[in-house]
Amino acid sequence: MKKLAYAAVLAALALPAWAEDDITVGFAIAQSGWMEAYDTPAVTAARIRIEEINASGGLLGRQIAWVEADTKTDRDQSARAGLQVIDEGADMMVVSCDYDFGAPAALSAEAQGMVSFFLCAEDVKAGIQGVGPNAFSGSVLAAVQGATMAEWSHATREARTGYVLLDTTIEYNKGICTGFDWMFPTLDGTEIVGRDTFKNGDASIASQITRIKALEQEPDVIMLCSYIPGAASAVRQIRAAGINSLILNGSAVDGSYWLDAAPNLSGFAVPVQGSIYGDDPRPEVEAFNAAYEAATGARPASQYAYPGYVLIDLWAKAVERAGTLDGAAVTAELEQMQNEPTAFGPRTFTSELHHQNSAEMQIVEITDGSPAVVGSWTISQPVPLDVLLR
Repeated sequence: MKKLAYAAVLAALALPAWAEDDITVGFAIAQSGWMEAYDTPAVTAARIRIEEINASGGLLGRQIAWVEADTKTDRDQSARAGLQVIDEGADMMVVSCDYDFGAPAALSAEAQGMVSFFLCAEDVKAGIQGVGPNAFSGSVLAAVQGATMAEWSHATREARTGYVLLDTTIEYNKGICTGFDWMFPTLDGTEIVGRDTFKNGDASIASQITRIKALEQEPDVIMLCSYIPGAASAVRQIRAAGINSLILNGSAVDGSYWLDAAPNLSGFAVPVQGSIYGDDPRPEVEAFNAAYEAATGARPASQYAYPGYVLIDLWAKAVERAGTLDGAAVTAELEQMQNEPTAFGPRTFTSELHHQNSAEMQIVEITDGSPAVVGSWTISQPVPLDVLLR
């Protein structure tokens, strides 16, 4: 991407002034509460893509503007925020990353026959299954993340035995383990030698560690399905107990911000849609990272900024192909996308699934406290819908 184009983009990232014939994107997102930390980076990325499109002549010959409403990380307020941006003229709606907090707003859009996109939801319900036929997600399903780590570790690290450690606090974690549980046993010579659970807020997982250490042999990999801060605490305790298994997790723990909680960590790997560390093999990803830094003063803290950029890109392509903003027509074009190119890899939607049940993922491994891309992986077969719905 050209530096001059980005300069025009970044100059326009303040709230836009718009004309009556502008196309309007409604952001019903968390600007306060704990979800704000997830929504704000992805919204920033979405605005970057909007301004790129505007700088290139707009969409259907019109400029794209946006309106916003704060869900306050509250389900009831999410519904009100959705109605607010509709009242302010939204032609499509972008809602919070999490299914539970984004769905009330998305349902408001669905009632209007309007396309909605969850910023980065990775639960299959954030789409057709939980909202309706015009709802999509900009991210990659949690089950794909778990399946990716199962197949990658088997192929590149000769993992043959696995231990599943599930944080049961949220559905996202369950999705990661679902993908691993589905993929790992299908691979040659593999066995899941144990499984256990804990809660994100648990101060200690000593009993779980005791059961791991009681195994005849240390497992090749531990599939830790969790998020920060519980994931960091679990990793620290596992290593302190002398367990050296390769620890796998999902995208939710991408970023170096938590590594002080597990000093000098090695042997920890996660799948990401793109690398924030400057080592992604695709130049488009690093160009975006630079644009994000210029817009905000800092590089993305994790890969969760990227889906905001992707969703606007895909929606705009569908609008151009449909030649209209009509929700049903745009949905039909989105469902025709098969391996549609994006800066962060190809994307596919179907009439049955408005998520990615397969995707190219970069594998980031932490060694001596430093994260770096060590390869990329695309699972050999998509995660089936019946697995996603377990």
